[in-house]
Amino acid sequence: MPGRAVERDREISDAGLPLRPDWNADGQRKYPRSKLLLSSADRGWMTLSAELRSHSAGRIVSIEQQNVEVVIALAATDGPVTRIGAGRQEQTRPDPGTVWLVPTGVGPEEIVISKPMPKTLHLFLPIEQFDNLADQYNLSKSLVRSVQYVGGLNDDLIRQVGISVLNELSEQTAASRMVAEMSSLMLATRLIQNYVDRDLIDRIAGGPARLEHVRMRRVLDYIDQHLEDDISISELAQVAHLSEFHFARVFATTMGMPPQRYVSQRRLAAAKKMIGVGKLPLSEIAFRSGFSSQASFTRAFRRATNMTPGEFRLHCR
Repeated sequence: MPGRAVERDREISDAGLPLRPDWNADGQRKYPRSKLLLSSADRGWMTLSAELRSHSAGRIVSIEQQNVEVVIALAATDGPVTRIGAGRQEQTRPDPGTVWLVPTGVGPEEIVISKPMPKTLHLFLPIEQFDNLADQYNLSKSLVRSVQYVGGLNDDLIRQVGISVLNELSEQTAASRMVAEMSSLMLATRLIQNYVDRDLIDRIAGGPARLEHVRMRRVLDYIDQHLEDDISISELAQVAHLSEFHFARVFATTMGMPPQRYVSQRRLAAAKKMIGVGKLPLSEIAFRSGFSSQASFTRAFRRATNMTPGEFRLHCR
């Protein structure tokens, strides 16, 4: 099993989304004095890095960062936040759900936090994610790299993606890396649609509404055959012969749920069978089901069945 994980990392690296040694370095460099509450550093995510931080009042000066940053305020704060960067200055009231964007290459950037911000979610997207979308839709890479430096946004889709990522940080599911991959894809697409050039919307948003039976059957069979592997959105899109964004959209329309939720449900169903047979230890079943720890597996299993894996095993006897 560990060998498969290493092999999967190499595949993603070859696909243009490398697992870089400094993948989590942007947040550490930019916010060294803030308190890190939750992090994706130990999740093996390769298309998204996520941090939940608590910021005290003060001044932050950062150098140029390598990845696109999306910041979401999650708790109410009395005082404004002032940012100076990319040749502009802005002052924003950080209400819950307020979004700030920081494109790659911005620096130096100065941030003045007037009152403590107890919960702020920081999402970092690799520029390769935007380059891949540019390749899929025959767009200029220089264009998709031109995300606006803007704050005070009220974007419900970005907020919903942030909540999904936060839930995954708090309570791991059986499709953790797929959640990260899908979140990164949705965020990058949203930024291109709304915060680069409005003319790109039709080119990105178009496509088939449903996935026909033959291709859907092929995708579902592939999922069942690779439940113990590190399935990715890009793999499933290749099986369906669609772009990643269009695949995710038509899969959700056809199945009534996003692909990561479907995979999570199938893995938990397979876990039930393995627990019922009783031959494997629960720690091995947790690993085969896509969890980073037995504790995370136990919590997810209890949420789905109202029983712990151990209780379910006793029930099956």
